[in-house]
Amino acid sequence: MGSTKPIALVTGASAGIGNAIAHGLVTAGYEVIGTGRRTAHLPRRDGVTYLDLDVTSDASVTAAVAQVIERYGRIDLLVNNAGVGSAGAAEESSVAQVQALFDINVFGVIRMTTAVLPHMRAQGRGRIVNISSVVGFMPAPFMAPYAASKHAVEGYSESVDHEVREYGVRVLLVEPGWTNTGFESNSVRADTPMEIYAEQRGIADKLIGEAVRAGDDPAAVARAVVAAATDTKPKLRYTAGSRAAMVSTLRRVVPSRAFDRQIRKLNRLAG
Repeated sequence: MGSTKPIALVTGASAGIGNAIAHGLVTAGYEVIGTGRRTAHLPRRDGVTYLDLDVTSDASVTAAVAQVIERYGRIDLLVNNAGVGSAGAAEESSVAQVQALFDINVFGVIRMTTAVLPHMRAQGRGRIVNISSVVGFMPAPFMAPYAASKHAVEGYSESVDHEVREYGVRVLLVEPGWTNTGFESNSVRADTPMEIYAEQRGIADKLIGEAVRAGDDPAAVARAVVAAATDTKPKLRYTAGSRAAMVSTLRRVVPSRAFDRQIRKLNRLAG
């Protein structure tokens, strides 16, 4: 079954930011296929068709992309949103735990991009929008693995964009700030907690919780994704929400020493 609408595939669309993105794209005129690990319980309404997908599995990614191509004949837009957060000092997370986080946040993006690119190149057009974060371009104490994964997504996206632009394909970034979602409950707690970090970890957890509750509505991220998907002359990076735009500007114009001091002050770090 084909569609006259452009076809969008959105990972991690069962809740939160991904759900907002999926419905924002429906409003913008897309036929949207939203994915999650288990989607059978999700209602089939509001123009989104759901599909089971595990971005950590090569076989699952290959099968899902093939299913979309078989049904619709093409994929015009891929939004790589599936991801997980982290909480705790870097020293408190085992290498295995960080590898598992990267398998979702980084290698999930790579798997999906690798699976979709041949189809987009063949049709001579397409956009891939990767959901990064403000911590993709700034430090995030007590979230180091998560920040590292988003830095990796930034470097990967910008590099691949140069490789595929001549084939009519763009790879773009959306950088949300703190967003009012279930980020805390979706964050991996450090698996080897240490007493020496306990007090500062508690402060960081409180600050993150406050920032999330006061954060932008997920609809702000959806609007940025729609802009990245539809702009005739797209930008490489789109910040999502007023706070993200402010942080991005500060990162560019504030001297590094002053920016470093502000990070420590905001995170209530000594020294």
